[in-house]
Amino acid sequence: MVAALGGMLVPALIYVLFNTGLDSISGWGIPMATDIAFALGLLSLSGKHIPASVKVFLSALAVADDLGAVLVIAFFYTAHIDFTSLFVGFGFLVVLLAGNLLGTRRSLFYLIFGIVVWACFLFSGVHATIAGVLVAFTIPARTKINEQEYLGQIYSHAKAFEVAIPLHGPLMTSDQHHIVEEIKRISLDAQTPLQKIEHTLHPWVAFGIMPVFALANSGMHIGSNFFSELVNPVSAGVGIGLVLGKLTGVFGFTYLMVKLRAADLPNLVTWKHVFGVALLAGVGFTMSLFVSNLAFSDDHHVDAAKYGYPPGFNSFQVRQASFTCVRSPNSG
Repeated sequence: MVAALGGMLVPALIYVLFNTGLDSISGWGIPMATDIAFALGLLSLSGKHIPASVKVFLSALAVADDLGAVLVIAFFYTAHIDFTSLFVGFGFLVVLLAGNLLGTRRSLFYLIFGIVVWACFLFSGVHATIAGVLVAFTIPARTKINEQEYLGQIYSHAKAFEVAIPLHGPLMTSDQHHIVEEIKRISLDAQTPLQKIEHTLHPWVAFGIMPVFALANSGMHIGSNFFSELVNPVSAGVGIGLVLGKLTGVFGFTYLMVKLRAADLPNLVTWKHVFGVALLAGVGFTMSLFVSNLAFSDDHHVDAAKYGYPPGFNSFQVRQASFTCVRSPNSG
């Protein structure tokens, strides 16, 4: 969490240094966010060369980073708030939380009320992304039975199904049908509603929503003045904030916490791994695009912000991070 905080504060400060006194100062939130999907995807290319603890460290860092970005959007990029709609939304959040505490595990319950909460936040003026984060916290993330109970009950029902006298034909007996239904119920109890929803939504998000979002928002005008625009305060603030700011903030705050004995490095993680993860944390794309559109009404500033995280910056970070992590000792 502290590393994520450093990875947000330092890039924002670098951006402010480049844009103090300018109307583009509102874009200070752009270099704060790490793109989880890209960072983890790029790290996974290293395969077995990277300890699992490094991937967990980057995942935790990126999740905390994105939560911080969502809070920044809520508090600093919301122009007008309709408190009536907001209070109604929080009322339905209480309903979701009560359902969790009372043991409701139907995904449809959380889907319907989650959409209502999303709509209320949308009409309130608070960005609907906040609703998604809050609703996710209300969905049960615990199983009703543990692994040993699940295995025991499945084995017992499998034996009962095996000894049940079958009918000669495509149909099952009523006893066999009852056993199959019990197995389905037990299997649902062994899953968490949160994981079920995530598993269901993943292909839609990975192959539909994210590509459409990227294609719709990543386009930028590249003209004869492209290279001169790279020294624009917005482009420089975003680019240097992501490359050097993330590296300095994540690595520096992690180093400080370890030296103060306030935290320990994860198992098998070396300082070279931390350095590589800090570089990957600066790969900005979806959240940076998102904040850019919220921060600026001027299309010129939006394009300038996009110039700050083009493939050139990201490929540099990826090459350096991959070299650093893979060459690290004790990497398996």
